[in-house]
Amino acid sequence: MEIESAELNCKHIHAKYPQIKTLMGPDPQLKWVVSGMVFTQLVACYLIHDLSWKWVFFWAYAFGGCINHSLTLAIHDISHNIAFGNKQVRWNRWFAMFANLPIGLPYSVSFKKYHIDHHRYLGGDGLDVDIPTDLEGWFFCTPARKVLWLFLQPLFYALRPLVVNPKPVTRMEMMNASIQFAIDIIIYYTWGLKPIVYLISGSILCMGLHPISGHFIAEHYMFLKGHETYSYYGPLNLITFNVGYHMEHHDFPSIPGSKLPE
Repeated sequence: MEIESAELNCKHIHAKYPQIKTLMGPDPQLKWVVSGMVFTQLVACYLIHDLSWKWVFFWAYAFGGCINHSLTLAIHDISHNIAFGNKQVRWNRWFAMFANLPIGLPYSVSFKKYHIDHHRYLGGDGLDVDIPTDLEGWFFCTPARKVLWLFLQPLFYALRPLVVNPKPVTRMEMMNASIQFAIDIIIYYTWGLKPIVYLISGSILCMGLHPISGHFIAEHYMFLKGHETYSYYGPLNLITFNVGYHMEHHDFPSIPGSKLPE
């Protein structure tokens, strides 16, 4: 199994490079970077609330969605307790909800719930919901259909867990939704509908047919036979918390994204 291969690889690297343990642990800068991104989106909500709709969607795709996509990857790091460390699990969960706010839809708690399985059962049918289903692979098999799949990627990413491996809704998920929608309502009554559309459309557009979402393909396309993960080392890592270092992340999930290049 791929998970066994990852564990063996991890043990081998630990034995050969014991100093790698010094890279593990929380990233003290993460909370400040995330807070700056959340504040930037709050300012953007004010700046775009009087713009015409075409400019709302333009800035959602070109700017706001990139920040929101980056925030989803910050939430990915936070799900591994990178913000405050393993001894402050609850602080990490609450901070992930804070990072979730500009995304517009509740996401962080559900992501954490299923992401554990992604690491534990990497590539496992019916367990790893990050991997497209057999039905998706069968239907989206031509170039045109693959482009359509990329466009619909946010929909599949959201609904696949509910179909492949449904789990009961937790109290924390309800809390995540309550806080998120409360903030959405406050923004709506403060600046109107356009900031809400800017935030949510940006999140959706930049998870689909957008350069920043290319990591969804690179992470788990089988470029190397027998390997369920793959890595990308290009410049987009600078704004995605080094999510491209995906083989390295699966070997050492407790190393912050900021230190994976090391």
